[in-house]
Amino acid sequence: MRSKIVAGNWKMNLSQTEAKALCKEVNKLNIGSEIEVYIFPPMLYASDCKAISTRVKVGAQNAHPKDQGAFTGEVSMWQLKEAGMDAVLIGHSERREYFQEDNALLKQKLDSALAHGIRPFFCCGEPLGIRQDNSFLSYVKNQLEESVFHLSAAEFEKVVLAYEPIWAIGTGQTASTEQAEEMHAAIRSWVGEKYGKETAEKTSILYGGSCNPSNAQALFACENVDGGLIGGASLKAADFSVLVAEGTWTILN
Repeated sequence: MRSKIVAGNWKMNLSQTEAKALCKEVNKLNIGSEIEVYIFPPMLYASDCKAISTRVKVGAQNAHPKDQGAFTGEVSMWQLKEAGMDAVLIGHSERREYFQEDNALLKQKLDSALAHGIRPFFCCGEPLGIRQDNSFLSYVKNQLEESVFHLSAAEFEKVVLAYEPIWAIGTGQTASTEQAEEMHAAIRSWVGEKYGKETAEKTSILYGGSCNPSNAQALFACENVDGGLIGGASLKAADFSVLVAEGTWTILN
């Protein structure tokens, strides 16, 4: 049975005091017994959150693929491991758009994370123009083929995939359950073609496009949606509590 995961991406938000307070609140939440919870705070606060966290795992929002070197302002996967980080986001749409991270670089980051025993959350998804011209399936498949599908089956099983309809991130728009399920089912089918049905069925695929308390239950009920990569709704413990509660998942297949 594949893992059910809720991951909060705090992005570039919160003060240190606010981050520590939120982390303490998240650790007190009524988390479903079969749900894995991750938080991705700003890097400055990650160690603080790791020290506080007893019930959730802590990851970084980004890292450099090289272990060491003259890369001012960067943090390596090796350093994340030294700091006790459990996971790292790779390929988030904001990194692709604002920092021009391409599929080749993301491939290197994925390899580095796995080499250091850090669980990669690999993000894929299409912008509005690609959705509108109906080429979104081939677009997302190409992202996976160029950055992920070089991995061995054993390596791939350590990866969490997150589908982000870029046109729905921070816009208040959300993919319909039909749109989300269509893409998640397609991703699972491509994984099956590459690594076999058994691996595909074990792969957790999260939805990451304006998932919130009002739509989470319907999205999480989709057969191929295994949880969410949550943005704004992860910054308020009251909202996040709904997403990690057992009741939100009661209509899962």
